[in-house]
Amino acid sequence: MARINLLPWREWERERKQKEFLTNLAVVAGVAAVIVYVVGLYLSTSIDTQLKRNTYLEGKIAVLNERIKEIDHLRETREQLLSRMRVIQELQGNRPVIVRVFDEMVRTLSEGVYYIDLRKEGTTISIRGNAESNNRISDLMRRIDGSEWFADPNLKGIKRNPSFGEQASSFNLTLRQVSPSQTDLGEEG
Repeated sequence: MARINLLPWREWERERKQKEFLTNLAVVAGVAAVIVYVVGLYLSTSIDTQLKRNTYLEGKIAVLNERIKEIDHLRETREQLLSRMRVIQELQGNRPVIVRVFDEMVRTLSEGVYYIDLRKEGTTISIRGNAESNNRISDLMRRIDGSEWFADPNLKGIKRNPSFGEQASSFNLTLRQVSPSQTDLGEEG
């Protein structure tokens, strides 16, 4: 007799395909979960590594900032030392000038004129003194005007001073100190 399959094969086929689909779905879900776990682990490790790098860099930056502060402090100290050296060099350079100014004060001093007080502020020199006569003061001003080291003599005041002599006067005079050109200094030295 002929064999006739009376079993519902279409339902079995459908069940087989559904089981295959669910199995494939479970495998894909498992693979996806493994991939997500691996990616998450990789990202977590990357984040930890980057945090360690950041901490390392922050430590090095802090060290460098300290060094920068030290360098800035050293620069300030250097500038202060250079400033002091400039002042010392300026004082050393002006030492012969001061001697020359006093020498020139003596050279321009007229006979019969006596200085009582000399004051220097910057390049301005103020002189208080006594003279035997007004002509002596005029002669002093001409000598000062003719000097290479002095300029602009200006008589601020003159008073008669009988205690010093019959025609004597007390005077106040200002003048400006100038430096002759370097060629003149070279010829004199």
